[in-house]
Amino acid sequence: MAAPVNIIVGSHVWVEHPELAWVDGEVFKISAEEVHVHTTNGQTVITNISKVFPKDTEAPPGGVDDMTKLSYLHEPGVLHNLAARYELNEIYTYTGNILIAINPFQRLPHLYDTHMMEQYKGAQFGELSPHVFAIADVAYRAMINEGKSNSILVSGESGAGKTETTKMLMRYLAYLGGRSGVEGRTVEQQVLESNPVLEAFGNAKTVRNNNSSRFGKFVELQFDKNGRISGAAVRTYLLERSRVCQISDPERNYHCFYLLCAAPPEVREKFKLGDPKSFHYLNQSNCYALDGVDDTEEYLATRRAMDIVGISEEEQDAIFRVVAAILHLGNIEFAKGEEVDSSVIKDEKSRFHLNTTAELLKCDAKSLEDALINRVMVTPEEVITRTLDPVAAVGSRDALAKTVYSRLFDWLVDKINSSIGQDPNSRTIIGVLDIYGFESFKLNSFEQFCINFTNEKLQQHFNQHVFKMEQEEYTKEEINWSYIEFVDNQDVLDLIEKKPGGIIALLDEACMFPKSTHETFAQKLYQTFKSNKRFIKPKLSRTSFTISHYAGEVTYLADLFLDKNKDYVVAEHQVLLTASKCPFVSGLFPPLPEESSKSSKFSSIGSRFKLQLQSLMETLNSTEPHYIRCVKPNNALRPAIFENANIIQQLRCGGVLEAIRISCAGYPTRRTFYEFLHRFGVLAPDVLDGNYDDKVACEKILDKMGLKGYQIGMTKVFLRAGQMAELDARRAEVLGNAARIIQRQIRTYIARKEFIALRKAAIVLQSYWRGILACKLYEQLRREAAALKIQKNFRSYTARTSYLTARSSAIQLQTGLRAMVARNEFRFRKQTKAAIIIEAYLRRHIACSYYKSLKKAAVITQCGWRRRVARRELRNLKMAARETGALKEAKDKLEKRVEELTWRLQFEKQLRTNLEEEKAQEIAKLQDALQAMQLQVEEANFRILKEQEAARKAIEEAPPIVKETPVIVHDTEKIESLTAEVDSLKALLLSERQSAEEARKACMDAEVRNTELVKKLEDTEEKVGQLQESMQRLEEKLCNSESENQVIRQQALAMSPTGKSLSARPKTLVIQRTPENGNVQNGEMKDVTLAVTSAREPESEEKPQKSLNEKQQENQDLLIKCVSQNLGFSRGKPVAASVIYKCLLHWRSFEVERTTVFDRIIQTIASAIEVQDNNDVLAYWLSNSSTLLLLLQHTLKASGAASLTPQRRRTTSASLFGRMSQGLRASPQSAGLSFLNGRGLGRLDDLRQVEAKYPALLFKQQLTAFLEKIYGMIRDNLKKEISPLLGLCIQAPRTSRASLVKGRSQANAVAQQALIAHWQSIVKSLNSYLKTMKANYVPPFLVRKVFTQIFSFINVQLFNSLLLRRECCSFSNGEYVKAGLAELEQWCYDATEEYAGSAWDELKHIRQAVGFLVIHQKPKKTLNEITKELCPVLSIQQLYRISTMYWDDKYGTHSVSSEVISSMRVLMTEDSNNAVSSSFLLDDDSSIPFTVDDISKSLQQVDIADVEPPAVIRENSGFGFLLPRTE
Repeated sequence: MAAPVNIIVGSHVWVEHPELAWVDGEVFKISAEEVHVHTTNGQTVITNISKVFPKDTEAPPGGVDDMTKLSYLHEPGVLHNLAARYELNEIYTYTGNILIAINPFQRLPHLYDTHMMEQYKGAQFGELSPHVFAIADVAYRAMINEGKSNSILVSGESGAGKTETTKMLMRYLAYLGGRSGVEGRTVEQQVLESNPVLEAFGNAKTVRNNNSSRFGKFVELQFDKNGRISGAAVRTYLLERSRVCQISDPERNYHCFYLLCAAPPEVREKFKLGDPKSFHYLNQSNCYALDGVDDTEEYLATRRAMDIVGISEEEQDAIFRVVAAILHLGNIEFAKGEEVDSSVIKDEKSRFHLNTTAELLKCDAKSLEDALINRVMVTPEEVITRTLDPVAAVGSRDALAKTVYSRLFDWLVDKINSSIGQDPNSRTIIGVLDIYGFESFKLNSFEQFCINFTNEKLQQHFNQHVFKMEQEEYTKEEINWSYIEFVDNQDVLDLIEKKPGGIIALLDEACMFPKSTHETFAQKLYQTFKSNKRFIKPKLSRTSFTISHYAGEVTYLADLFLDKNKDYVVAEHQVLLTASKCPFVSGLFPPLPEESSKSSKFSSIGSRFKLQLQSLMETLNSTEPHYIRCVKPNNALRPAIFENANIIQQLRCGGVLEAIRISCAGYPTRRTFYEFLHRFGVLAPDVLDGNYDDKVACEKILDKMGLKGYQIGMTKVFLRAGQMAELDARRAEVLGNAARIIQRQIRTYIARKEFIALRKAAIVLQSYWRGILACKLYEQLRREAAALKIQKNFRSYTARTSYLTARSSAIQLQTGLRAMVARNEFRFRKQTKAAIIIEAYLRRHIACSYYKSLKKAAVITQCGWRRRVARRELRNLKMAARETGALKEAKDKLEKRVEELTWRLQFEKQLRTNLEEEKAQEIAKLQDALQAMQLQVEEANFRILKEQEAARKAIEEAPPIVKETPVIVHDTEKIESLTAEVDSLKALLLSERQSAEEARKACMDAEVRNTELVKKLEDTEEKVGQLQESMQRLEEKLCNSESENQVIRQQALAMSPTGKSLSARPKTLVIQRTPENGNVQNGEMKDVTLAVTSAREPESEEKPQKSLNEKQQENQDLLIKCVSQNLGFSRGKPVAASVIYKCLLHWRSFEVERTTVFDRIIQTIASAIEVQDNNDVLAYWLSNSSTLLLLLQHTLKASGAASLTPQRRRTTSASLFGRMSQGLRASPQSAGLSFLNGRGLGRLDDLRQVEAKYPALLFKQQLTAFLEKIYGMIRDNLKKEISPLLGLCIQAPRTSRASLVKGRSQANAVAQQALIAHWQSIVKSLNSYLKTMKANYVPPFLVRKVFTQIFSFINVQLFNSLLLRRECCSFSNGEYVKAGLAELEQWCYDATEEYAGSAWDELKHIRQAVGFLVIHQKPKKTLNEITKELCPVLSIQQLYRISTMYWDDKYGTHSVSSEVISSMRVLMTEDSNNAVSSSFLLDDDSSIPFTVDDISKSLQQVDIADVEPPAVIRENSGFGFLLPRTE
């Protein structure tokens, strides 16, 4: 990171600052090696030129997401970039493939929700904004693709957020390879549930963190061959055991001790505990409680966590019994004994704690005392027992406490692992290492030494990985890197761990000698490492030493090194605790092998630490590492505070600056050819004008600048340290010259503008003077013109006067002549008019006479013709009257409807008719006799008349002298007798007529009464029908609400009716309709009992049933075969749906309890849509299923059978089957089929409702589920097709180098055409799907829903990508997306509202976001204008994200003002406090956006009466009902 030497006056640089670490300023003077800088905070700094670093003035205001993209990769550049991003709540930043995470000290839930996981799943590294999920995704993809285990190393100091980062990593890995664990809990949940237990026993308060992990945790997630989580394990390393016995102020011991002391009173009494101040292991520090933490609540929470992990109550009691025993053990004090170098228990208080410890550990108190103060030495000759002095006894006590606590912690880890469950057959793992970071305090002891040793090891691993990544980058770009030196810290590791001369070896050696002290140990170190450059001896201390670590120098106090390092296993302790009566304690100390249990073997914490660290490094070396460096921005643990000095120290400790140092050793500045040409193309315009490719152009620019040592890769330019600054200086010089040229031109323009103004003033003055002269000349000319005008007017007056006199005379003469001519003309016209009137009247009379004659003739002709037509019609009617067969058939059909109600009346009428016929016969006989008598009377009268006439004639012919004489007629008596007989017959006839009239009146009265009864019966039936209809509607609503719910719909695809085929139903006796058993009326059987035949029925009755079943099965087979083909459409209606509906309705399939036809139809549809990519087939079945579902929705009604008795239900079913059998056994021309055609189907467009049974309702549910499935498949297919294009549409492709040169209009046009190509591909896909659905007559309602959801998907994808990728939030990219949205808007217009619907409105988020990107003068916009006018739909979180990520790559303008940003941040804080969701990402709604009711309401009534059946079934006689009926 050496500073460049090409610093000139006016350069913007970074200089060191004692408080702010680095501050920027401008160079105003350079004197030899001294630089004078005006800083931005108003100070003037004078420093050496080697201590200043150039500042990139063109860096984005919001920083860059990958710091390898920085133009100047140095310490102040890194710090400024992190500060700029942290101010915008961008807490994650890359350095290559290393993630730097700065603790925000506030909740940011929008960064870690499921939506964010979906965005990072499978995304390329670096494509989206930096995130912890991206690191986890890279590790998972590398494991899947390469089959190698990976590890993620999370490091940082206490409070940097390592544990939270680890939790986020495990959440994301569980999301990718999710597998449910025990009791429905995922593996990740089980690992996280173990955290409270591990934190209680492994975390403690340190100087910098109240909950610092004092152990390393390696969470091992195990995966199977399919990439699913198969198990997990928690490995712990490097537990800080010395903390159990020794702590420093103001730190605390492990949390569990304080939690137990704050337990409920009965627990404390049980373990004989009191205030923490009374225990030696706790009162070495004055800190006993943590701010904001209730130890009592934490104790209960820890017990609950133990329950969740699977630790039983007995085991929990044993665990806390051991913890209490350690506290009591620490209070045992020793005094000198009577013998030399011996010790005894100091006092009764110590004796009490000894007995309590023995009681808690369930061992003998005397044995415990002997194990603490005695040692047994085994020699070849004898066994020697010696006593320990008080100091050694205290060491023995502390060793026992550390050993017991360490074994307890290991047992907890094993228990947690057994609860989670491990997979021994796992092939690969992803490990997450959470370990303490580098520590450097004012007073550093043995703990800091071990921690920093661990970090040195990890730093070496980190350096090797970074150098390996650098090598891979150089190899990928095919450049020479062999001379680059590797920065290594092996010398520090040798200083610490080398045998036999390392610090740890010397410490172990000192611990084995009883007379060694910390002073002798320090002197040994001074002598051994006096010439080591990494080891420094402080001047003012005799027991301290300083080690120069990779992160800086750390001074350690050796005062307690010996005490904290001793950790030998005492055989007496082992024997004591192995013999414990507590199974838990004895289980912690299993018996040792015979040879190791005879003597005490020395062991040290340093050696154990070294072995565990070696094991950890072996595990890490076997995996592919990924690094996350957690940083704590401030020590106050508060948000929005960025302490530069603190951050720089952590970057050094975390190895980030070391990684930068490695990069600077090679080629720290790397730019793609496009970026290099875009920035430095101004240095060589002739190169841009030439037809060179990008690589050659970059090389020519570098050669022209005279740079040496650079490298040209395959896609990038690699610059050595300082070369970027040199190029920027040259660029600044070129731009400065250009600025001077611009200034010269501006000055020329200003001078010329002033000259033109003066010249214009002179011209104005001259014009005014010339105007005065012109006015005078004009006045003279005006006077002359006035004189001429007066003369002209006078002459004109005189001439006009004479002219008017002559004119008046001529007019008078002309008037007289014209009047005479007019009178003559008037007289002639008057005569002519009179003649015309006379002629007109005459002609009218002639025409009227002619018209009347014609009219009369026409009327006569019409009457004759109409008479002829009427006679012909009369003949036709008479002929039709003779054809009584058709009339009789129609009459029979009408009489059948009332036959059931009037058959008894007919019987009575028949009896009366017979009686009347007999009476009529008698009357006829009497009438015949009467007629005979009348004939006789008439004959007699006739003869009398003849005789009287003959007598009269004879009298007339007699002579006058003859006198009249009376003549006696002898037949008078006979005549009288006949007359009397006639009178008697008349009387008899009159009486018979009277009786007949009475009988006729009685008959008429009976008919009237019958008619009234029939009317009453019809009224009653009408009322009953109305009640039944209302009841059926209520039943339908109830049944629909109960049966058509989502649960049955989801089960419909997996379920099918279990009923057997129709042929397996019991045989039934078909009873024909006769006058004795009643008639069928409106589909119901009255007074008919259908008996189910038993096995004793004759076989002759089974044969018709068998043939019926076979015929029905054949018809079903033919229907399924027909439907399985693409039947197309008839008059815009799907043929398949129409045929299925007509057949099911005709066969009464909706009304039977069991049938297989529904299952077969559903299976046919399922097999047809198995090929999910065939959109044409899917659209075809979507149209058919929606039409069929609509027909079913209007036809099926809830079954009312539930309210009937079982006998009633059986009767109805049998009657339905009987009617079906009658119709099927008859031929299509028979009366039975005519009956079914007339009453079963009737008018198909009326869609009569039928009472549906369970199979029909289930079929409807299955059809609904298939409709939703097909809809979802079409929608998802379109999503899959446009998803790759959306990724290309969100960011405008970079234009070619030709666009950098002026005058390339043709190249720009081609580039614009290429830019819009991806959007046109989306439009092409939309048109293709729209055309397919139109061709298959998919209802517009469903088409609108598809495109509405697709546009919503486009809105979500584009908007989320815009918010996750900073390079997309630019001005030019906004213009690109806006142009693409215009293409979509045009498509919506072309598709019309019928099919597009409200799809355009679904793009409101991306439209408003893009509108915000392309508006000008953003700093002038207020928050109210932005939220109310520009972007009313966007939330504050979304607006804040866009505002902070925006950058203008076209005009260089700025985003909204800082006041608006601050207001947004305040509103976001309020929303967070009010528990308002702070997620700025949108959800993709993949649900089904409609219901069956929506379909039935939106779609028009389907008229399927005129749908032509397919030719396959048209020829079959069994499907004659499908043919359209003629009138």
